[in-house]
Formats: sequence, C-alpha cells, structure tokens
Amino acid sequence: MPNQTTNFNDIFKSSFLNDITNISIVDTAIALLLAFAIGVFIFFVYKKTFSGVMYSSGFGVTLIALTMITTLVILAVTSNVVLSLGMVGALSIVRFRTAIKDPLDIAFLFWAIAAGIVLAAGMIPLALIGSILIGVVLLVFVNRKPHFNPYVLSLSCTDKDAEEKARTFIKENVRKMAVKSKTVTKNNIELNLEIRLKGEEVGFVNTLSDFSGVTSAVLVSYNGDYMG
Repeated sequence: MPNQTTNFNDIFKSSFLNDITNISIVDTAIALLLAFAIGVFIFFVYKKTFSGVMYSSGFGVTLIALTMITTLVILAVTSNVVLSLGMVGALSIVRFRTAIKDPLDIAFLFWAIAAGIVLAAGMIPLALIGSILIGVVLLVFVNRKPHFNPYVLSLSCTDKDAEEKARTFIKENVRKMAVKSKTVTKNNIELNLEIRLKGEEVGFVNTLSDFSGVTSAVLVSYNGDYMG
C-alpha cells in the first residue's frame, strides 16, 4: 500500500501554497496610478479641511504615499498565500510612535488605507465613488462654521466686588456666558469664562480691562478642547 503519511514538506510543496497569481504590469500600473490619483484627492481634501494651528505638508504627502503603498502591499498579498502570511508577520512588528493630535487625522489615515485596499481588490468603482462621497462629506461638515463662535475669556480680579462687577458687565455684552474654572489666591481671583459673542465686536474687553480691580482680561479663540 502507498505511504499515506503526510509531513510538513508535503504540505509546503502543495500547489495551493506554491501557486502565485500573475499580476500583469499593466494592471499594476493602473492600480498604482489610480491610487496616486485618489491619494492626491485625499491630500486636497485634507488641505481644504485643515483647521489646526500648524499645517504639515508632510502629513499630506504621507496620505498619498500610504494609499499607493497599501495598494502595492495588497496586490502582493493577493498573489500568494504564503506571501500573505509572511507579510502579516512582517507588518505586525511595525510600531508607529508619532502621536496623532487631531482625531480627524485618524479618519484621513484610515481613508487612505481603505482606498488602497479596495483598489488592490479590483473594486475600482467602489474606491472612486466612495472616495468622492467621503471627500464631499468632509468638505461640507468640517468647513461648516458655527453660528456663534466660542471664546474663552481669562479674567483676573483683585477682590470679590471687582469680580461681581466684571461678570455683570460681561453678561450684558455677550450672548452666553459659562464659568469653566475659578482660581482664588490671596489678593487675586482668576476666572476662565466660555462666552458667545453677540457679533464680531470685541471692544468690550478694552472697557473691561479699565475696571477698578480688574488686573487683566484676555480673550482667546476656543476650539472645544478645554484644558483646565
């Protein structure tokens, strides 16, 4: 009777594992060109929707490169089972140390990766239509300005009477006011107030700083991330 024992060499010699799907140069070039085009579109949307303090062009270029690299990796993974297992093992040791400060940046990173995966899988209409819709949604909602811009007013007073007088004056000149924090030390009271202006006029801060007992009044734009 023939030997029915199967060892590891027989498993790795299996045609299933050794089978490599040929990917033509034309298909590869088309996939990478489309990945580049979608990456540029993602970069454009990122640039138009950026609302941070310091714009990083390097991150935008990274989005283009990430889309193309993901497409290249998925094309290689889909060509052979053994290669895909090795690729998973190799990528699992990669560690990213760069901190992502803006949650919206994470969305752009996942968008670039997802577009690369879908393109390499051959779902070109899904990648194109999906990217266009995502871009339109981001452009509409991220660039949408609030009706009333929020601000934080930092106020320093010497005593309680000056504080009460300043708060009454502020209420009369703003649409909305809320106390975010209050620090009391000897001969000093510090307040951080979230306010909504009635318009674009901020001249009331100049008048406020001239009040007796008010040592300083600082008005800054409030981006929603309050640290106190």
